[in-house]
Amino acid sequence: MSIPTDIHLYTAQTPNGIKVSILLEELNLQYKVTAIEFSKNTQKEPWFLEINPNGRIPALTDTLDGKQIRIFESGAILQYLVDRYDKDHKVSYPFGTPEYYETNSWLMWQMGGLGPMQGQLNHFNRYAPEKIQYGIDRYTAEVRRLFRTLDTALEASKSGYLVGDRATIADIASWGWVSVGKGSGVDPKEFPALQQWVLRMLRRPGVEKGRHVPSKHGYEETQTMTEDDFNAGAAENRGWILQGQKRELERK
Repeated sequence: MSIPTDIHLYTAQTPNGIKVSILLEELNLQYKVTAIEFSKNTQKEPWFLEINPNGRIPALTDTLDGKQIRIFESGAILQYLVDRYDKDHKVSYPFGTPEYYETNSWLMWQMGGLGPMQGQLNHFNRYAPEKIQYGIDRYTAEVRRLFRTLDTALEASKSGYLVGDRATIADIASWGWVSVGKGSGVDPKEFPALQQWVLRMLRRPGVEKGRHVPSKHGYEETQTMTEDDFNAGAAENRGWILQGQKRELERK
C-alpha cells in the first residue's frame, strides 16, 4: 500500500523527468501526475510558470504546514523528497554522515556536469539544423569523460552503487541520463562497470515502474536502434525545438 501524500508531479518523459517518478516509486509514495507537452509549449503557460518560473520540468507541489509549496529543479526535488519522506534512509543517508555529503557531491556532479553536457551532445548530434563537427566532438569527448568517471567509481564500489552500501539519489539522478546515452551518441556498453550498473538499476522495482512516468521509457527499443533510426526520430521533434529557440531570440 502506497503512503498517502499531497504530491503532484508535473513531468515529461526525459532523463530529468523520470528522476523524480523513480524516487517516488522507490519511496512508495502516492502522487498525482500531470504530463507536460513540450510540442504544445505547455511549460510556458502562465499556470505552469506559477509552479516553475523557469518553465522547465520536472516540478512538484506538496503541502507543508497546511500550505501548498512548490519545488522545482530536479536535484532540489530529490533532496526535498528524501529529506521529508525517507526517514528510514532507504535511498539516502542521515544528515552529517560522510555518505550524506558524498551523495550530494554526486548529485551536484550530475546536475552541473553530466546532464548539461549530455544534453548539449544530444542537441548538436540530433537536433541542430546543421552538423557542426566541432560541437559534436567537444560534447562527445566530455560525455565520454563523464561516463568514464562513473565507470571508475562503480568499478571500485563494493555495493555496485555510487555511495556506500545502497542505491541513493546519486544513482537515480544519473541513471536517467546514462540509460539514454546511446541515443545521445555515447553508448554505456563501452564502459563495463557502468553498463552493469545500468542493468542493476533496471532490476529495481521502483526504477522499473518510475521510468515509465508519464509515458513509456524506451530503453529496450533503443538497444537495437541505429544512427539512422535515432536521427529519423529526432527529425520528428526538430521543428518545435527550433521554433522554441526562435521565439526566445525574438522576445524583447
